[in-house]
Amino acid sequence: MLIILLLLLIGLLLSAFFSGSETGFYRATRVRLAIEVLAGNWISKVLLWLAHQPTFFVATMLVGNNLANYVTSLSVVMASQRFFPSGGALVDVLGPIVIAPVLFLFGELLPKSLFFEAPNRLLKRCTPVIVLCSVLFAPITLVLSAFSRVLQLVTNNSPQELRLRLAKRELGELLDEGHEVGILLPAQQGLAQSMLAVAGKPVKTFALPAARAVRATTTMRKSDVLRIAQRHRRTLLPVEDTRQGRKLVGYLRMMDLYLDDASSLPEPRPLVELQAEQTCLTALRRLSQREDALGHVLDDKGRTVGFVTGRELRMALLSAS
Repeated sequence: MLIILLLLLIGLLLSAFFSGSETGFYRATRVRLAIEVLAGNWISKVLLWLAHQPTFFVATMLVGNNLANYVTSLSVVMASQRFFPSGGALVDVLGPIVIAPVLFLFGELLPKSLFFEAPNRLLKRCTPVIVLCSVLFAPITLVLSAFSRVLQLVTNNSPQELRLRLAKRELGELLDEGHEVGILLPAQQGLAQSMLAVAGKPVKTFALPAARAVRATTTMRKSDVLRIAQRHRRTLLPVEDTRQGRKLVGYLRMMDLYLDDASSLPEPRPLVELQAEQTCLTALRRLSQREDALGHVLDDKGRTVGFVTGRELRMALLSAS
């Protein structure tokens, strides 16, 4: 009898722990974890690492929940055999029905509610156990993670989209909290939320279509390139090499042409290749790293969709409000 009660208690505790931890993982504020990591908190560092490995973490929780269900089921079967050895199919059916409300209340609903209300605090207290379970379940979770990656390759779905949605939700919650405590004015909150909405849109939305983009060629004179740029109000022009079938070979900055005393065109700068479905914020970061280079937006087949500059993306963010 003692063993049955012990198994039932262990099953309930494991179910509560893994169910609550999974809810806390999706509710935890990663911005707050990052700030605590900078302050030297090693527990937050571990949680932040797990947050960047969502497939591994979810696989660990899945294995743990299955283990909890197995232990609970084992205790119910043992209790049925002990108290009703000749009960037959009726006892087999009534046993799970009797224990189901208890398991749902104490193993699912209550822990999920607690972790939902205080995710960061409870996750920190559970971190040592989470690390221990991650190590113990590693042989199984690594196989599940590998299988998940294979499915991602087959379906062309990436966890980056999920991470972006989680990050966007977390930033939105931080803005709401800042407004509630009086840190942000309504206008500031609206501006930030509008910028977040634009930042998540694909860069192809803001690119100048290839059919409308004016281009220079390697055989043009310097004065002709400047005249074209002035007429179309472009500070950056893509360059085509007529000797290579009008192949794009880079771009020219009009500022370089004005400052260069040479009569010939300078060597074109390399274009920054951007995928059409990349977010506006990701594209802006890449362009800023290259001194606001000209972005060459490509589709999944490598065909030119259009061109975009860092200034155009910044203007789109600022005009969102």
